[in-house]
Amino acid sequence: MKKLLAPLALAASLLALPAQAADKLTVVLDWFLNPDHATLVIARDGGFFAKEGLEVELIAPADPAAPPRLVAAKQADVAITYQPDLHLSVKEGLPLVRFATLIETPLNTVMALADGPVKSLADLKGKKIGYSVSGFEDAILLTMLEGAGVKLADVTLIDVNFALTAALVSGKVDAVVGGYRNFEATELELAGKKAVTFFPEEHGVPAYDELILATRADLVADARLPRLVHALEAATLWTLNHPAEAWDILKKADAKLDDELNRRAFADTLPRFAKRPGALDLGRTERFAAFMKARGLIADVPATETYAVPMK
Repeated sequence: MKKLLAPLALAASLLALPAQAADKLTVVLDWFLNPDHATLVIARDGGFFAKEGLEVELIAPADPAAPPRLVAAKQADVAITYQPDLHLSVKEGLPLVRFATLIETPLNTVMALADGPVKSLADLKGKKIGYSVSGFEDAILLTMLEGAGVKLADVTLIDVNFALTAALVSGKVDAVVGGYRNFEATELELAGKKAVTFFPEEHGVPAYDELILATRADLVADARLPRLVHALEAATLWTLNHPAEAWDILKKADAKLDDELNRRAFADTLPRFAKRPGALDLGRTERFAAFMKARGLIADVPATETYAVPMK
């Protein structure tokens, strides 16, 4: 009996021990919570991060330009940012490295109203084009215009301060650059308008990852990051298999998401989530970096492994 009691006592003592605390990670989003972040929310609220022993805090920034700088300043662990912005951040000397992808296709577009004067990119000559962010969007627009035989001097650029849809509907501009194919097109439709959309990757702009996960160079080897990526991959595949259940989880994360626009945006974004978030397409990354240099956005192209790595 004593031989039996000893193991039982040991087992009881082990059960009485507190559960090991989860490892914490802070992830700063690129913008307010929206369907682009669905798989991160599913990973958090669906238990995928917890299964990897992680407690992940998702933080919406007060300034959408802040996430890379917050990570570089060691005020957060991971930033959700854009592949074009990563190249610009590296150019500025920020010690950032991409280690995973969230959205694996471009979302950016040039967009006009279907009942307006713009039926092709060539029709943009002499027209007003609204924009929200100068720099990369200028490079996108210039490349697309050149392919249609239009010069940048042939159009008038107007800063519409992120009010892309309103600027189109009101007639303030004839087209916009920067409207997302999974959001603004639907927003226009819900406003009673139909969009004609031109995709950068079909008009001379190399394909790129719209949203990526970046961390500091000194955190790349952190053991928490592969677990984060594993959880994100599992959550993404589950989301694709169970879109209705995934939508229920997402809309509960923020009451503002529970409307027709976000429901449809979620459905439109589903095929664009990275199914292998830790994978890195080296050739595609290098082609896009060369494009950034050719357009004068960066002075030179550093070795890819210094700013983008795969995560197993």
